[in-house]
Amino acid sequence: MSRVTGNQPDGTPTWMELAVPDLDRAMDFYGALFGWTYETESMEGGRYAVALVGGQRAAGLMERPDAAGGGWTMYMAVDDCDGTAKRIADAGGRVLWGPVEIRDYGRAAIAEDTVGAQFGLWQGRTHVGCEIVNEPNSLVRNDLVAPPAHAARARDFYAAVFAYTLDGNPDMPGVDFTFLRRPDGHEIGGIMGDASAGAASWGTCFEVADTDAAVARAAAAGGTATEPEDTVYVRQARVTDPFGTEFVIGARPTA
Repeated sequence: MSRVTGNQPDGTPTWMELAVPDLDRAMDFYGALFGWTYETESMEGGRYAVALVGGQRAAGLMERPDAAGGGWTMYMAVDDCDGTAKRIADAGGRVLWGPVEIRDYGRAAIAEDTVGAQFGLWQGRTHVGCEIVNEPNSLVRNDLVAPPAHAARARDFYAAVFAYTLDGNPDMPGVDFTFLRRPDGHEIGGIMGDASAGAASWGTCFEVADTDAAVARAAAAGGTATEPEDTVYVRQARVTDPFGTEFVIGARPTA
């Protein structure tokens, strides 16, 4: 699915949000990298910018003076934010904030799983979340990366909360990776055990049309990036924005 017009099924990554200390600087960087345009509004404690791709909502940037070096927050779609928050607690996780109403947009919460990774819940009303995904300059994937000893606990947690089924990945033999699938079989991401991971966290990958060109744009706009590398699925690089936020960009192979 590339264009989203309604609420996604439970457990589907549906919105991305980043807290930044300087909203104008962030808009300049991500605008240069992804070509995002913005709709801005005032909110308690600062300003908020909705990033647009072709007029469709792609992500949010939230101004917070004390924010620096944090990651993108992924929100899972839920039909019942309060009920999901209870399942999180029952499964051993913690609800850190909410559930609360966000104007008439929807109901939200921030939670932490059993291995310390944070994520959000979004019960959309007038705001369904990302209206464009799986296209250049929009969200394409989220995976949880955790130390190997924590990966199994994380799998049990998310299966309990969202009723995911867990499948191995034959394309990556020898890698501790498990696909997460909704009850309808749709893959929403995965969980990877990685010995180099210092702590568990949800990673974010944005699609680009050309990874090498995007790396050059990131550097010119004041960020940094690793050298692009080819993987089983995409040509990717890890980008760090001017505030220290890391994320991945990836381009699908051309036919």
